[in-house]
Amino acid sequence: MNKIPLLLFIPLLINGCTTMGVGTAEVTGIALFHDRRNAQSILTDEKIENDAMITLNLDSDIRSNSHFNVTSYNGIVLITGETPIQALLSHISETIQALNDVRLIQNQMLLAYPSSFSTRANDSLITAKIKIAFTSDPRLPGFDTTRIKVVTENSRVFLMGLVYPKEGDIAAEIARQQPEVQEVIKVFEYI
Repeated sequence: MNKIPLLLFIPLLINGCTTMGVGTAEVTGIALFHDRRNAQSILTDEKIENDAMITLNLDSDIRSNSHFNVTSYNGIVLITGETPIQALLSHISETIQALNDVRLIQNQMLLAYPSSFSTRANDSLITAKIKIAFTSDPRLPGFDTTRIKVVTENSRVFLMGLVYPKEGDIAAEIARQQPEVQEVIKVFEYI
């Protein structure tokens, strides 16, 4: 068996909860060409995510008592993760809401202790399986999967993007059909 593809997949697993396709790659090449957001919106979302992660990590209470991920799509910010302290849930939302260009906050953090490495690795695997299922489902012929961000946290799947209602419904159904998915939450903007 060729181990090279497996070795290329390992960084996705150890990255924890992933959105599959974040970073500067979004503003270059194919993703930019197919993304329904304009280039400025993509750059703004990247800035929101980076500023949020830096700001939250600078807060020692948040950093030491929480696991969090911040995903921005067209100014809608999804916060996922866990914290066992109720007051931190609100504090995290307020901190991110204060950032420039944030239109809406969806705080989906759980009131729980931070998840384990194995849970986060499993979440990354679920995300990858969903993205692959999008490409092979006949109900989405030729659909560009870069148009939907998939975020998985504790087997809960969040779908973000600018989509047509039918695309969003099919994508959610595909995600629900994947093994180990406990819940699918649509955070779409419809066009």
